[in-house]
Amino acid sequence: MNRLIKNYKAFLIPVGTIATLLLVTSIAKADQVTPDKVATAVDNVWVLVTAFLVFFMQAGFAMVEAGFTRAKNASNIVMKNLMDFAIGSVIFWLFGFAFMFGKDAGGFIGTSGFFLNDSFKHLGLSIPLTSFLMFQTVFAATAATIVSGAMAERTKFIAYCIYSAVISFIIYPVVGHWAWGGGWLSKLGFIDFAGSTVVHSVGGWCALIGAALLGPRIGKYTKDGKVNAIPGHSITLAALGTFILWFGWFGFNPGSTLSGMNEKIGDIAVNTNLAAAMGANLAMIYTWLKYKKPDVSMTLNGALAGLVAITAGCASVNPWGAAIIGGLAGILVVVAVEFIDKKLKIDDPVGAISVHGVCGAFGTLMVGLFALDGGLFYGGGIKQFLVQLAGVASTFVWTTVTAFILFAIIKITVGLRVSEEEEIEGLDVAEHGATAYSDFVMKSQAVK
Repeated sequence: MNRLIKNYKAFLIPVGTIATLLLVTSIAKADQVTPDKVATAVDNVWVLVTAFLVFFMQAGFAMVEAGFTRAKNASNIVMKNLMDFAIGSVIFWLFGFAFMFGKDAGGFIGTSGFFLNDSFKHLGLSIPLTSFLMFQTVFAATAATIVSGAMAERTKFIAYCIYSAVISFIIYPVVGHWAWGGGWLSKLGFIDFAGSTVVHSVGGWCALIGAALLGPRIGKYTKDGKVNAIPGHSITLAALGTFILWFGWFGFNPGSTLSGMNEKIGDIAVNTNLAAAMGANLAMIYTWLKYKKPDVSMTLNGALAGLVAITAGCASVNPWGAAIIGGLAGILVVVAVEFIDKKLKIDDPVGAISVHGVCGAFGTLMVGLFALDGGLFYGGGIKQFLVQLAGVASTFVWTTVTAFILFAIIKITVGLRVSEEEEIEGLDVAEHGATAYSDFVMKSQAVK
């Protein structure tokens, strides 16, 4: 009997294998599967999965901002991060995507494809247009959400909804067109692979203008101009948000290849991780030496600074370059936070201006030095650095001017800031009629 079973298995296995191969072959022929279709399918899945990772970064931003601010404003922070994606998704689909990727008009802006009523064949995509739209939508939402942290704890919710919509509508898409949509910067050879300037600096510079016009939180500065620290309510939430953002960045940067078949995905992921790690390490060491103790919040921002800085050159530099760029960004963010806080007297509760604006610009410039192809340190001369400088400078001018106009209009119409009483009470109750921690007794944290 055992011998019969063995003979049966010996017969069945090859027959089953042949039948399986025939079945697969017949299905392939029936569906007319080709290598090109397989590659397109892989690219499509890759872009969508990485888009979902970038979408999850919204949760990271919400946790970082909530953790670095007071408990009485936590619901307001979460609501803002929810609504900038909800509002931005619709606005970008209707208008922003066309301004960014529509047919070029003089190198400045796209002029076709509103409401997605165009094939966008001029883009030469290897993936469905809707998948590309999804990927770009989560990027637009990232630019918009950066602003909320710098303006936290004193901004009217209606004002936030308005400026979030406008950023997704025109401010971000114009810069995106210059660099990624066939505009004048792309024709110069500007390198910003995943958006150190296009995404992060746009958000950072909008945050700079918004926070400056809004003014500091009550009690942030004493009468003689000294800084009075207002600690956030949960470093644990801030740390969780940082880990989520770090994780999501593996979609942000490698996903910008728009192809799962691209062999550089691994290189980009390693560069991204090294920059973040070095940013955290050097921020920790720098604060340890400066303050005699390693600062937790600065170390968290150091990791984010490294991620922001490497985003422009993650596909252009080697691991050594990535480590240096990330490490320097980790130090720079500490210096920038102190300068903006103490010298400029601009109150940024989460350090968004320094992390995204300053370190985004820094990382973009570093491509001109560390890029393996065209970087100054690799025999490419000064040309690429000057192109990078042009991109950083023009983005700063466009964003700050348009943001100033936007916030000034909001300020004289619906108003930009809540009343003093509402700020002291907390925006959770004043703006939303509910608290984030309803089972806890909240103590007043207003500084007299």
